Amino acid sequence: MSPEPVTLTGEAAAELLARIATLEAENTAIKAASAAKISFKVAPKGGMSLYGLQRWPITLYSEQWIALLDKAADIRAFLASHKAELKVKANGNG
Repeated sequence: MSPEPVTLTGEAAAELLARIATLEAENTAIKAASAAKISFKVAPKGGMSLYGLQRWPITLYSEQWIALLDKAADIRAFLASHKAELKVKANGNG
C-alpha cells in the first residue's frame, strides 16, 4: 500500500526546499573535487592502482609503469599526430 501524498506549505516547504538546495550544492562540490583528484594505491596483488582518470582504477605492476613512463614522449607524439581522430571526454572522470 502506498502512503498518502503529503502537501507541504509555508515554512515546512521552504525548509525542505532550502535543504534540497544545500544538498545539491554539496553533491556538486564533492563530484567536482573527486573528478580533479588523481590518487595511487598499492593493489592487493602488489601492483600500483591509479584512481581518478576513469570509473575503474588502472592497475599495473611497477615495471609496467616504468615502461609506460619511459614512453611518455612517444605517447605525447602519438596523441599530437592523431589529435583529429581521438575523442576528448568533457569531464575528466569516467
